[in-house]
Amino acid sequence: MREHLRPALVILLLMTLITGVGYPLVVTGIAQALFPAQANGSLIVTDGKPVGSTLIGQPFDDPKYFWSRPSATRPFADNAGSSSGSNLSPTNADLVKAVQGRVAALRAADPGNAVSVPVDLVTASGSGLDPHISPAAALYQVPRVARARKLDPETVRQLVEGHTEGRFLGFLGEPRLNVLALNLALDGK
Repeated sequence: MREHLRPALVILLLMTLITGVGYPLVVTGIAQALFPAQANGSLIVTDGKPVGSTLIGQPFDDPKYFWSRPSATRPFADNAGSSSGSNLSPTNADLVKAVQGRVAALRAADPGNAVSVPVDLVTASGSGLDPHISPAAALYQVPRVARARKLDPETVRQLVEGHTEGRFLGFLGEPRLNVLALNLALDGK
């Protein structure tokens, strides 16, 4: 037994060093060298202070800001430590009730807006942390944001158009806007 124990312990120690220390250091080094912003959380920094990430949604409920997609994370919204969708089917009574409540809240915040509410403003994303909304969702909110900030709606609409990101490689995904970046740009107006 002793003759088998020593090689087993040597292999255990060697593999622990390779896979537990060496490999993570190499991957971290490559990530820091080639993709430093992404490796450090894709942070958005304002006045030398991180205010959020381009990858994680943040809740906004003030009428003068564009609102994000709802979050399905628990125990609080946009909790990066518990990323998950709601996992409710479209016919689930709880989801229907939640969507109706979200539509009512959007209508109450902007009673004069008769446009159909875009689906991404009332349903959570698969991760529950999506930082983006569709151009339709942003344009739906333009009248409320312009009124709350006492800005010309056309100025706010142009800001939305200027922050719309196109499809990845020109054909993958859908056009979208990062809500935090858009709201920071609004604060700069």
